[in-house]
Amino acid sequence: MPILQIEHPVRDFESWREAFDADPVGRKRGGVRRYRILRPVDDPLYVVVELELDTLEAADSFLASLRELWRGAEARGLMASPQARIVDEVETVELG
Repeated sequence: MPILQIEHPVRDFESWREAFDADPVGRKRGGVRRYRILRPVDDPLYVVVELELDTLEAADSFLASLRELWRGAEARGLMASPQARIVDEVETVELG
């Protein structure tokens, strides 16, 4: 299962979260099955997002749509230097 990992600093987490929740790219329509939002415990103005998709093609297409959105967000100063990569889940083990 391909996972699109995204990370970047934000100026204000609550404003970023509102924009994320507005879903301007259409996660479900774009093939996202599940997502996680993470923040480093020592940096509340940095976010890491993991989007799980069914196919590599869907992940590539969704990333292309995000890059278009990011150009506008960066121009307005809402975010800076987003980094993204597509990784493949090799193994998940639940210990407990």
